[in-house]
Amino acid sequence: MGGISIWQLLIIAVIVVLLFGTNKLRTLGSDLGASVKGFKKAIGDENSNDKEANSAEKTNNDADFETKNLAEKTSTEQKSTTESKNKEQV
Repeated sequence: MGGISIWQLLIIAVIVVLLFGTNKLRTLGSDLGASVKGFKKAIGDENSNDKEANSAEKTNNDADFETKNLAEKTSTEQKSTTESKNKEQV
């Protein structure tokens, strides 16, 4: 009581087949299977690589941008402030 019986599941299956058709359901199933296979392959490729090399790369290249030292940061900030002052004067 309160659960879904086998008859209710069969009725739902018949309605789904009538709405979408067998061809569309077949292509949907094959597309889903291909995507799961690709996902498993990508996970397997990631795990098969050398873990030490990956961890070294992740620590060295943590962000998408190049790191700058403090002197370079201050010089670029000074350039941007002088450029903005020049734009304000115009």
